[in-house]
Amino acid sequence: MKAILSVLISLLTAYTCVAQTPTPTYPKLAGYVGILHPIITWSSTGTDTNFGAHYVVGMPTGINIWKSARVGFSAEFVPSVRAENGTSKMANFTFHPGVLLGFGKGWTFAGRAAFETSGRYGLTPVINKIVIKGKSSSMFAAVPLPLRFGNDRPTSFAIGFQFGIAF
Repeated sequence: MKAILSVLISLLTAYTCVAQTPTPTYPKLAGYVGILHPIITWSSTGTDTNFGAHYVVGMPTGINIWKSARVGFSAEFVPSVRAENGTSKMANFTFHPGVLLGFGKGWTFAGRAAFETSGRYGLTPVINKIVIKGKSSSMFAAVPLPLRFGNDRPTSFAIGFQFGIAF
């Protein structure tokens, strides 16, 4: 009887240990890929909207290194393609290093520096929300707010929409 009770307790203990959610360990590495649609850009030369006379799409890909649930570092790479007058070409490539601040419940702020092959540079604050959390991947939506300077062009500010998958 003692032997049966010991085996039963051992099995229940083992099951309980396996069934527990593991505590995340840090640093934690995560990657993502998405689609970026610039919506509207303002500068002293006027307002430029996407989806009209031209269409621009970006394909952000990045690596996030989380130091804790609240703070991390991110490196993002964004090639952009512009379609206009029946033709398309790669229009720009942006390197976006930055800091990540996790606010819980799927919300993250990314404060990014921006360096573009067009010769422009600036800052890109991004508000990000996990909208579908999966076991090994998640779907997210984000609103980037790029501010750009340089290359003998006027300062510009834009709003975009980004969505993608993080893994």
